Amino acid sequence: MNRAGLDKRPSDVARMFDDVAARYDIMNDLLSLGQDRRWRKQVLTALDPKPGEIVLDIAAGTGTSSEPFDAAGAHVVPADFSLGMLREGKKRRADLGFTAADATKLPFADASFDAVTMSFGLRNVVDVTGALAEFARVTKPGGRLLICEFSHPTNGPFRRVYTEYLMQALPPVARAVSSNPESYVYLAESIQSWPAQRELAEQIKTAGWADVEWRNLTGGIVALHRAVKPAAKNAPKNQQSKNQQVKKKGGAA
Repeated sequence: MNRAGLDKRPSDVARMFDDVAARYDIMNDLLSLGQDRRWRKQVLTALDPKPGEIVLDIAAGTGTSSEPFDAAGAHVVPADFSLGMLREGKKRRADLGFTAADATKLPFADASFDAVTMSFGLRNVVDVTGALAEFARVTKPGGRLLICEFSHPTNGPFRRVYTEYLMQALPPVARAVSSNPESYVYLAESIQSWPAQRELAEQIKTAGWADVEWRNLTGGIVALHRAVKPAAKNAPKNQQSKNQQVKKKGGAA
């Protein structure tokens, strides 16, 4: 069985997701105890796509994360570098424009999208800051970024219980259900090694985004990070003013 390591070699990560593609959505629902559905609703609310907007959903997998944007009337481009995931997605939703794409080298022109979103994928990228800079490149000035990713529970006792679940309960469940249980050992390890909310916010700013904020979900198990691409210096004043409306904050859902 294929599993990636914490060095996150792209070829290893792609093969790992190819292996689990067929049962990926079922496993997500099972291992999150159904919370993944709630998290997707929160992503939709936070991104707030408008009809006609063009949204890039990177690491879209089988397209489950893309469907709410399509239902809201946006033109969504589900992208992933796992061809196995894309094939499964095309079986489910042949009408969506699934696209093979590496987060660090996106095959899109500058300023192509009104918004870029990534759910539970940034943690698997070998060059996080490089990917975030690529997201900024393909986003229109004034456009939005929304990252939904596992994070650090804010309550100490709950964090200990959560860590024990990741390392003790998750692998046995994966062995019983998944076609590649070793990939879920990587999942647990990658979550534990991922930076906390404030650290990720700093990485997003370093990559060229402005007005970075985050919101904790489920006690900090997951965090939504939102940001705006700065408008060009010669942009109309009303556009610049719009970009100042989002202020940095941290909070809990």
